[in-house]
Amino acid sequence: MSSGESSTLRAFKVLELVAGAKTPPTLDELTRASGLPKPTVFRILGLLARGGFIQREGAEKRYAVGHRMSALSFKVQVNSPVRAQRHAVLMRLVEEIGETCNFTMLDGSEVVYIDRVETNATVRLHMHVGSRVPLHCTASGKLFLANMSPGEMHRLIGPGPYHRFTERTIISPAALERRLMKIRSTGVGTDVGEYLEGSVCVAVPVRDANGCIYATVAAHGPAPRMSLKKGHEFLPAMRAAAAAIASTLSAASASAASAAAASAASSSAASAAAVSPRQPAKPPRRRRDDRITQRSLIASP
Repeated sequence: MSSGESSTLRAFKVLELVAGAKTPPTLDELTRASGLPKPTVFRILGLLARGGFIQREGAEKRYAVGHRMSALSFKVQVNSPVRAQRHAVLMRLVEEIGETCNFTMLDGSEVVYIDRVETNATVRLHMHVGSRVPLHCTASGKLFLANMSPGEMHRLIGPGPYHRFTERTIISPAALERRLMKIRSTGVGTDVGEYLEGSVCVAVPVRDANGCIYATVAAHGPAPRMSLKKGHEFLPAMRAAAAAIASTLSAASASAASAAAASAASSSAASAAAVSPRQPAKPPRRRRDDRITQRSLIASP
């Protein structure tokens, strides 16, 4: 890491490492990843923890995203520069399939609704942007779980049995694992009355450039108008919408990376100029015979 970086940028770097880790990292792991001295990383972690941006987890002294960072992340996603494009994609999807559609992301042990477009149908399920739902009994939640390691899944939802919301809720770890195996093979999350009685939901992943799931596009509606069979008929349109949203986010990330690189280059140039100021030009040295000629002229009568 550049010695010219400010303490604020170093703190953001550590926070970025914590937020981007698949499992909460330790102090030693963050020290290696950041390239900063261990005392510096420890001091930054203490500052971020006191501010609520990160939190300590468990006896292993690992660090995870805190409540203020989660709230900030939600606000950033809701008010993202690409929100208009994302919302337009969801609007077209709702017009095509006729059911309410959501854009969701994982936040800790819950799924949060980042964007949502309601159907015009009279009978519909009323939820709102910012709603939070559990992982083990929702279509999007199970899709996230299916793409996690066993250790990460256990950390988020525990060993079970899980909370029952309806008679259809899966509460057994073994039964949930069987369902997740099917989701891994199909790439589709489903929920038939597991979280809300009389509701049916299907979800597809939104993946980044590395193929990792970071969001979902979900459609849900009330039974019997919405059935699992009908939901599967929506899948081509939903996958196309997920790909469109992924492309807008990828473009935004590329633009942000270019801007950051340009800013870093500008800062490096400014730092170099500050460290090595331009020296004034020295006058040319006169030749020895010129000096002799001048002395000779002065000495002449």
